[in-house]
Amino acid sequence: MVDAASVILREVSDRRTLRRYIHLPEKLYREYENWVPPIYADEWRSNDSRHNPALTHSDVVRVLASLNGQLVGRVMGIINRKHNDQNNEQTARFFQLDCVDDASVAHALLQFVEQWAKRHGMNKIIGPFGFSDKDPQGAQIEGFEYLPVIATPTNPPYLPGLIEGEGYEKEIDCVSYQISLPEQIPHAIERVFRRISRNPKLKLVECSTKRQIKPHIVPALQLVNETFTGLLGFTPMSDQEINKLSRQYLPILDPEFLKMVTDEKGRIAGFIVAIPDISRGIKEAKGKLWPFGFLRILAAQKKSDQLDLLLGAVHPELRGIGIDVLLGKALIESAIRRKFKTLDSHLVLETNRLMCTEYEKWGGEIYKRYRVYRKFL
Repeated sequence: MVDAASVILREVSDRRTLRRYIHLPEKLYREYENWVPPIYADEWRSNDSRHNPALTHSDVVRVLASLNGQLVGRVMGIINRKHNDQNNEQTARFFQLDCVDDASVAHALLQFVEQWAKRHGMNKIIGPFGFSDKDPQGAQIEGFEYLPVIATPTNPPYLPGLIEGEGYEKEIDCVSYQISLPEQIPHAIERVFRRISRNPKLKLVECSTKRQIKPHIVPALQLVNETFTGLLGFTPMSDQEINKLSRQYLPILDPEFLKMVTDEKGRIAGFIVAIPDISRGIKEAKGKLWPFGFLRILAAQKKSDQLDLLLGAVHPELRGIGIDVLLGKALIESAIRRKFKTLDSHLVLETNRLMCTEYEKWGGEIYKRYRVYRKFL
């Protein structure tokens, strides 16, 4: 371990240092076989207020750490003023903590963010946590033998220990379930499905083209605003943020894996969306879409036997009447038809027993775990 005083910190202040900041993890983690880079085009947009509306209501600092002339770490500090105001909090966040396996480097980076947060009047810091719950949450603590899926953390096994060494403790865990897909829908689920399908007020809606998907994306994301209130770090999305997400994910959506249920007025009462896993494609493309990276990602989708859930919601006033069964059964039927073998639930808070029970009903088992830490300042 080196002397912390030997670690030199530099704030990111121009495009040149921002490029170093964005691409540093690929240099730090090149020896970790299951590390997957982000899609770099998304990283650049996330750091640009023209494309990331959260930057307009957040204070942000980005820091690079160097030792003996070599870059050895990075971290981002975030104060989401909108979320704090809505929840009467003074909470800061650290995000994108990446560094070599050295406690002095982690100490220098985290101490910088903590002092920055205190100067801004914050009394608590959580992390790793981004601008919203739609950014990768937590540091992975279990399941390193599996590739990460899109929009989930990817870090080496030593990182949680470095965070805990700085006095951080568990705030909450997010978990991912793996579901082995059956060859056919279980009879018990079929019986429930038939009963619920007789409800004239509910209609299952499926799409066959991206053109059919497009008008449903914004209403679905508006439902997320109504459904996710109260979850850790959630701030309702503005119209600008909703439009940003819809543009970001439409190109990779497969119409067969978007399922919706509408009510008697034709409004979306619930939805679920998944994509064939693209992690191997992103890794092969080294996070770059152009000139040929996008083709590698599409090829990986076609070869994958794993389906990854991206997002889902059921209107709070319509829970408990079987909408989840309609959505789940329709999605898994499509997955079976397309010869998928497993399904990844994406991240779900361990305290969200409603969703955890739903995955367990389908035989899901927790196979990855991610920890969001906290520290009082």
